[in-house]
Amino acid sequence: MGKNLTSRTEDYSKWYNELVVKADLAENSGVRGCMVIKPYGFAIWEKMQAGLDKMFKDTGHQNAYFPLFIPKSYLSKEASHVEGFAKECAVVTHYRLKNAEDGSGIVVDEDAKLEEELIVRPTSETIIWDTYRKWIQSYRDLPLLLNQWANVVRWEMRTRLFLRTAEFLWQEGHTAHATREEAVKEAELILDVYATFAEQHMAVPVVRGLKTESERFAGAEETYCIEALMQDGKALQAGTSHFLGQNFAKAFDVKFATKEGKQEHVWATSWGVSTRLMGALIMTHSDDNGLVLPPKLAPIQVVIVPIYKGMEQLAAIAEKVNPLVKQLQLKGISVKFDDRDTHKPGFKFNEYELKGVPIRLAIGQRDLENGTVEVARRDTLEKESVSFDAVIEKIETLLVAIQDNIFNKAQTYRDANITNVDSYEEFKKVLNEMGGFIAAHWDGTAATEDKIKEETKATIRCIPLNVEKEEGKCMVTGASSPYRVLFAKAY
Repeated sequence: MGKNLTSRTEDYSKWYNELVVKADLAENSGVRGCMVIKPYGFAIWEKMQAGLDKMFKDTGHQNAYFPLFIPKSYLSKEASHVEGFAKECAVVTHYRLKNAEDGSGIVVDEDAKLEEELIVRPTSETIIWDTYRKWIQSYRDLPLLLNQWANVVRWEMRTRLFLRTAEFLWQEGHTAHATREEAVKEAELILDVYATFAEQHMAVPVVRGLKTESERFAGAEETYCIEALMQDGKALQAGTSHFLGQNFAKAFDVKFATKEGKQEHVWATSWGVSTRLMGALIMTHSDDNGLVLPPKLAPIQVVIVPIYKGMEQLAAIAEKVNPLVKQLQLKGISVKFDDRDTHKPGFKFNEYELKGVPIRLAIGQRDLENGTVEVARRDTLEKESVSFDAVIEKIETLLVAIQDNIFNKAQTYRDANITNVDSYEEFKKVLNEMGGFIAAHWDGTAATEDKIKEETKATIRCIPLNVEKEEGKCMVTGASSPYRVLFAKAY
């Protein structure tokens, strides 16, 4: 299984596309812009789901499910929301097809036009807030903390596996609160959950921040985000949490009786991460040999490859390995003993390196005689011979070390690629020659933000949270600015 990946330095985009396909993560489907997530890719997504789902439930959230279809009239109730999503909606207009009488195939039956067109959900605020109106009457019904795991459709014109597809998988949380403070606190709590998950599970360092007004979610008063930096110096928005104020409650007339008996509109949040996290995971850690997976998200954490001549040797190795497999499984470590006799060891080594399996054990006849096993780690490609009796302890230590190492490596890269600049000329120079995050002063106006975006393709990724005040002058207009914001070219 020759890897033959294009080098990252030669063509990063091509390297990424090849890796997604060759590592069996996903492929393009027969539907334009939609992908097939293959079992190995889906196994990583399931691990992400499980990790996040536990974190949501630990913070008091429950899962529910809402319809895929949204009546068109719902979407138009919140003005900025419909404006934000109108261009990328898929719309259902008919419910039946019939055979063409001229034998040319199938035509739409005009008698079967829907009374009201249905939008295939691009996001679920509208259908959920219409439902919440029925569920919320009193302060006793609050807070309502719900999440759903679902698919959404946004009719993207330029697509790329995991990063931008017409249909993608995600989770979307939608919460309702009695006070503004509670809703803001919820949006910030979820931002913290996302950042913790990215750093501790995905080993991806992130910057927590606020979006500028023009980059906010359609219908939000404030959008919190986590931003990551990929190895090609481009940023990737890895998750967002929105404080929606009372916009959706007013649009759908969701009120509650306070303790004092007054009628008030509820306060809302929504938040989500998607299969885009797969793109972030691949692009943050992987190398020219293939995927590099953090042990916490690797479907197979340890693979054991036997090296043998003849079935008798294989049987002797299997006898030694099978109890080890059981012991590792009892410790919650996912392990695969690859005893296929259809592929040579070299092929298997290549395959598991490409698929990013964190630890590989190789055991042959000589190892049996010496009571040893070869242990190779995927992140550094280092190998060592370990006594068979000490191998379980070695694996446990290594899984922690690999998780830490790939996070530290990504953080070192990220920190080395944050550049402070003070002039627009310097900004353009750094952007073109180095990329990465650029910390610069901005005058706070949409006009300046648009000008920079138009002229350089760089956007304000976020206004970092807990940013230190640093009086300065906007690099473009010279107007005063209280702190630096982070710019980058982004996915």
